[in-house]
Amino acid sequence: MTTSPTRIQVNPSVPGDGRPDYIRIQDYGFWYGAKKALDAITLDIPERQVTAFIGPSGCGKSTLLRNLNRMNDLIDAVRHEGDITVGGRSIYDPTVEVISLRRRVGMVFQKSNPFPKSIYENVVYSLRVAGVSDRDILDETCESSLRRAALWDEVKDRLQDSALGLSGGQMQRLCIARAIANQPEILLMDEPCSALDPIATGKIEELIHHLKAQFTIVIVTHSMQQAARVSDRTAFFYLGKLVEADRTEKIFMNPAQSQTEAYISGRFG
Repeated sequence: MTTSPTRIQVNPSVPGDGRPDYIRIQDYGFWYGAKKALDAITLDIPERQVTAFIGPSGCGKSTLLRNLNRMNDLIDAVRHEGDITVGGRSIYDPTVEVISLRRRVGMVFQKSNPFPKSIYENVVYSLRVAGVSDRDILDETCESSLRRAALWDEVKDRLQDSALGLSGGQMQRLCIARAIANQPEILLMDEPCSALDPIATGKIEELIHHLKAQFTIVIVTHSMQQAARVSDRTAFFYLGKLVEADRTEKIFMNPAQSQTEAYISGRFG
């Protein structure tokens, strides 16, 4: 029998909207070699809400997203200052295993990247790697993950078919199913709909709405319309700095910063 990853206790502090701060980014800077990509970012992300990162290309939003599970550690000559905590514990704590962190912080990339395996094996891949071989556990995880990704009814009769035969939208939902099979606490999405048609995009957005009851979701999007539709909170970045973060309705209807208003209204970016 396998057990779920140990969950970090959530910090009990409560921000202005009454939700606990789950992820705290504190005076965080990040460099690729000599290039500073992020400058003194301080941002709180509440639990079980959708937080959208918006801003023009190269503003640092994807860099910050990838640092939430230390994905950028895989790049040579990077360094950071400041801290990122999850539930009050630093992700850079020497006792935190990066592999364990990435199990707790799942990620869905811009381009769907199913493995050249069956639909079934894609979903249970992480369990196989962890040494799980009990067929009942694998079957249960496969079905529950595909159901949560709103894909089960479309593929339940062809689980042994290649995942590469799915449509683009189905592939992206399969990648979401694969990410949540690990039972993460946090789900990161980097432009998950950029390569999809409007119908597939609508299905992913509807899925995000349902998933936030179970996961803390952070999404990077170039589409301000998408941010307005799916997110509870929005953070606007420009030139590696956080300009403003607030409830999505306020960001789009009454931003506090002139830079935010200019970007939202299409005057730059």
